[in-house]
Amino acid sequence: MELKAIHHAAIIVSDYRLAREFYVEKLELPVLGEHFRPERNDWKLDLALGDGQLEIFSAPAAPRRPDRPEARGLRHLAFRVEDVEVTVRQLEERGIPCETVRVDPYTGCRFTFFKDPDGLPLELYEQKNSSE
Repeated sequence: MELKAIHHAAIIVSDYRLAREFYVEKLELPVLGEHFRPERNDWKLDLALGDGQLEIFSAPAAPRRPDRPEARGLRHLAFRVEDVEVTVRQLEERGIPCETVRVDPYTGCRFTFFKDPDGLPLELYEQKNSSE
């Protein structure tokens, strides 16, 4: 078996319009496809993210996510960035607050967290080289 990379991550959002504005307009992820699924009465949005994709599904009636990042399941999504401070400034200029930038004690890389409109934790991770 040879797993090469993560092809995509998928998230469920409560408000499609708000999520689309956040991920497309504020985070500037390019749209690969956008489809209304009448059999489910919802939307599916495919966004480009580096060599992979982020899939957004709308499900207004879905149960809320546990409010603790230590709960079982997906902990967070992390975006690799060139300069975490520059990206934090760009997000904050768009009204997206970020936590204080910290340093990973194992890699020495800088990182911080912010949240999407549904409270999903998102991380910015400043990678020094490809081995981290």
